[in-house]
Amino acid sequence: MGKRKRGEQSGESSQNQPRLLPQKRFYRQRAHANPFSDHQFDYPPEPAQLDWDVHYPAFKGSGKVPEFADIGCGFGGLLIALAPLFPDVLMLGMEIRVQVTDYVEDRISALRLSNAGKTSEAESSSTPTPGPYQNVAVVRGNAMKFLPNYMKKGQLSKMFFLFPDPHFKQRKHKARIISPTLLAEYAYALRPGGVLYTITDVKDLHEWMVQHLEAFPLFERVSEEQLREEGHGPVLDAVRTSTEEGQKVERNQGDKFMACFRRIESRRTGELGANRDNA
Repeated sequence: MGKRKRGEQSGESSQNQPRLLPQKRFYRQRAHANPFSDHQFDYPPEPAQLDWDVHYPAFKGSGKVPEFADIGCGFGGLLIALAPLFPDVLMLGMEIRVQVTDYVEDRISALRLSNAGKTSEAESSSTPTPGPYQNVAVVRGNAMKFLPNYMKKGQLSKMFFLFPDPHFKQRKHKARIISPTLLAEYAYALRPGGVLYTITDVKDLHEWMVQHLEAFPLFERVSEEQLREEGHGPVLDAVRTSTEEGQKVERNQGDKFMACFRRIESRRTGELGANRDNA
């Protein structure tokens, strides 16, 4: 592993502006990690035992918990892009790679420090909220094994799976982050009405994810056009362009395949509710 360092901030900075933004070249490691390996993780036994104030100190005492989760967040591009758009919403990145997690932690710390003293203002309220980037954090963890240790039922309103490892070989398809065995956990963490976003530059993987999500009874596909009509356009744009992988695809003039799915109520739950009303 490379030595963990902080680099200089890109672009111009004033004399009073500390140059703290880390440089990726000091945090490089393998592009992918084996989710089935025996990694050493420090994870909570259950969500109730997790102290979110440690990760979001500016929101201490608010009772807020993360509502957006970027699974396999990489270098944190999506989190950084969405943070100012939803200043009063807590967002969490989950990343399995040590060095990459370290980079995101340092990047968030640097952005918080360089924006100290500033305040954000929520779009729907005149009440000032904590300063920029106080609403984003990252944890090192394996979401394929430990997501329920972090997220309680219906906690999330958005989940993101951006440019996941395609695992091209058929014998490794079981390691794909979207799979029949994991969709129940994603549906558990995502509240009804919440949206799950996927994007990849691998057409085969795109078709795989769409096939399994469409077959799962608690998800239904929703078009980009409909999401834009509902006001989710900035999120869709960030999904396409904010990540390192997405920018690399653009530089190479490659294709991007996006599919979004809405979490729906269980039909059985709806039927039971109707039966109670008619009783």
